Amino acid sequence: MAENDKKKGLNVNAAPYIIVYTIIVVAIVSLVLVVTSGLLKPLQDKNVELDTKKQILSSMPAISLDNADAEQLYAEHIKQYIMLDASGCLENAKVIEDFNYEIQEGEYPMYVAEIEGSTKYIIPLHGAGLWGAIWGYVALNDDRNTIYGVYFDHAGETPGLGAKIVEPDFRTQFVGKKIMQNNEFASVAIVKAGVKVEGQDQVDAISGGTITSNGVADMIKSSLSNYTAFFSASQNILTSEEEINIEPLTKEESYENE
Repeated sequence: MAENDKKKGLNVNAAPYIIVYTIIVVAIVSLVLVVTSGLLKPLQDKNVELDTKKQILSSMPAISLDNADAEQLYAEHIKQYIMLDASGCLENAKVIEDFNYEIQEGEYPMYVAEIEGSTKYIIPLHGAGLWGAIWGYVALNDDRNTIYGVYFDHAGETPGLGAKIVEPDFRTQFVGKKIMQNNEFASVAIVKAGVKVEGQDQVDAISGGTITSNGVADMIKSSLSNYTAFFSASQNILTSEEEINIEPLTKEESYENE
C-alpha cells in the first residue's frame, strides 16, 4: 500500500509527454530557422546580385574577372540597365536604377555597356536543357547584329557532355556571328560539325550533348525574338561617343509608372 501511496512523478515515457515535448522542440527549431533566414537574407540577396553581375560581365570577352573586383568592373562598364517596350526604341526605354527590379509583362531587359570605346548591348537568355534550366547572356556590338560574346550556365547538365556549354571552346564560336540575315532575325544555328544550314550563321554542337545544344539554340532564338524591333531599328543605333538620352527614373517613379 505504501508503494501505491507514493507521489507519482512525471512519466516521460507517456505518449502525451512525448507529443508535447516534440511540439515544443519543433517550434523552437522553426523559430530559430526563421530568425536566422531573416538575418542572412540581405547577405544572400547581395551574393546573388554579385553572381549575376559576374555573369553579365563574363559575356564580354575583353573583361577578365580573375582577381578582379566585380562590383567595380560592373560600375565601370555597365552604363545603364533599361527596359525596352515592344517598339524596341531606345527613346521609349525605361532606365532602371534598382538592380532587383521586378520585370513587368511587355518589358524586355537590356544592359548597355561600354567596353574598348564602343557600346555593347547585353541581353539575358533563359531556356531548358536536358536536365533542367539553362540561362546566359549575349552581348551584341553596336550594330545590333554581330555577337561580341556570350555566357552560358546550367542547373544540372551532364558533366563532360551538355555541361560543356560553359566552356570557352564552345562559347568563343559565337563571337562574330550574325543574328540578322537579309534584314530579318535569323538567330544562330547550333549543328553537328560538318552540317551546313542556309540562312543562318552556325556553330558546332557539343559532341554527345545534342539535346543541350538544341536547348541553347532554342534559348537564343526564343529570348532574342522579343527584341527583333530593336535589332531592326537602325535609325536609333548609337555611336560609341553617344549616350542614351533618357532621364533616369527613381525607384519610386518606376513603380508609379507601372
